[in-house]
Amino acid sequence: MPPDSPMSPPNRDIQPLDPLGLTAEAFAMASEHAGLTRGRGGIESYRRFHREGVVPRGTSPATHELGRREVEGETTKFTLSLPGGVETESVLIPMRKRNGTVTRTLCVSSQIGCAMGCRFCETAQMGLVRQLQTEDIVAQWHAAAHQVGIRPKNIVFMGMGEPTDNLDAVIPAIRVLADHDGPAIAVSNISVSTVGNPDGIRRLGELASEPGFRRLNLAVSLNAPNDAIRAEIMPVDRAWPMDDLMNAMLGWVGRPKSAICVEYVLIPGVNDGVEHCDEVCDYLRPLRCSLNVIPYNPRRDSPWPAPSESSVTRFTERAIANGQFTKRRGTKGRDVMAACGQLGNPEIRNRRRVLDDSTVAVTIRGDRGIAAPARTKTSS
Repeated sequence: MPPDSPMSPPNRDIQPLDPLGLTAEAFAMASEHAGLTRGRGGIESYRRFHREGVVPRGTSPATHELGRREVEGETTKFTLSLPGGVETESVLIPMRKRNGTVTRTLCVSSQIGCAMGCRFCETAQMGLVRQLQTEDIVAQWHAAAHQVGIRPKNIVFMGMGEPTDNLDAVIPAIRVLADHDGPAIAVSNISVSTVGNPDGIRRLGELASEPGFRRLNLAVSLNAPNDAIRAEIMPVDRAWPMDDLMNAMLGWVGRPKSAICVEYVLIPGVNDGVEHCDEVCDYLRPLRCSLNVIPYNPRRDSPWPAPSESSVTRFTERAIANGQFTKRRGTKGRDVMAACGQLGNPEIRNRRRVLDDSTVAVTIRGDRGIAAPARTKTSS
């Protein structure tokens, strides 16, 4: 008998199971409790769903309609439509190694919109529209692998939203993405980026202290050499000043084999001077970290242009001369608003309230599973 065939009459009092929002162990336990599988049957069903796109019988994955796809070179931005007229945005980014091989990094969203208010970011102009659930986050990986047809090697929580503002969904999503019977993304290939929420960093640190999660990567969006400048472009600095942020980062790197990627969006006339670079390097000196210089990608109606190539080179070389390990992030997807800081739907950018959960509850579509092209299979 196939592993996803019911071994006994299903328990109709059990809520429909969603393999997008559960680890393999949790799914198998719930599936057996519902009378759908026995023994390893639940694990096998879960594995086939994530590896092959086969929807387990008796389950109801949340509906996520694949929407727009925009391509620039090898960079692909795609949307998933959710009930309530909202959508997630995700980006598949090619990463070419020195030996010529290409892997893909998937940039996932953790919220629709964002409440942090960073002036340089397109998503922040939307305000926070709604939180994503665990299944909404994992669905972005599933859509990339089984609908777009590109299986990413790396996951970065650098899309729409502030991950530490939604850790109740983000942490379970990391567990699902890293599940060996599910997507099986190596924890060392998962990165979570934050604007610098000290409590959120500490909570992520608790996850990263667990066996199997110790190589989880943390990225911190710094973007300024001091509190005066940072508070102007990142209002969160008024609540979480740089001294508090440094203490949280030092706590993170206190664990073995841990480091931090410090992100620095280079904005012309704001934070791109050599004096700014020197101050940033002094600030980072106590920290085991890499500095990632990111040329600013103008949002819609931006008051600033993109920086010149010469200013990016000058800042990067100055940081290296200061003894700071530094990388410059390549710009990909800018022309289709898929680059860093450019995600966001202009049609809802003025919707500055969190939608009522009952309005946008994820709908269930019987046993049909995720809305997808015909190649998505359903178990017989």
